[in-house]
Amino acid sequence: MSVTLPPVRRWAALPMFVLAVALVAVAGSLSSAGTGSQYIALAKPTFAPSPWLFGPVWTILYCLIAVAGWLAWSARGWTPAMGVYTAQLLLNAVWMPLFFTADQYGLAFADISLLWLLIVANVVLFWPIQRAAALLLLPYLLWVTYAAALNLAIWQLN
Repeated sequence: MSVTLPPVRRWAALPMFVLAVALVAVAGSLSSAGTGSQYIALAKPTFAPSPWLFGPVWTILYCLIAVAGWLAWSARGWTPAMGVYTAQLLLNAVWMPLFFTADQYGLAFADISLLWLLIVANVVLFWPIQRAAALLLLPYLLWVTYAAALNLAIWQLN
């Protein structure tokens, strides 16, 4: 079953997805503001990237996440897959305050592990709805896999 929305209405919804994902990004950004020196001081594994890389990578990923959600919604409307999409956005927003503000590396790892599972579920659920939406989430899944390994290593080292 596909949604029969006029093209203008479908396109008008795209900024709402961008706004929702931007709120997640802003929440994370605000919670990590002023923690750069704290992150630099942490013991990190050899595979840790330079801190400057996080901003550009997340900017690209957030754009992909917004478009993926919009494509899936445009294809079928609000489905259980969109509920998973919303849940993974919430877990994404919670990770940065746990890691940077609260210094709760173990809880942050639990959060990012659950986030990883929800992204996998989202890819699987989006696939039959809108394959492009599922594919757009794959870079996000790869980065969260890397970020989870980094989170685990930092937790173990600190």
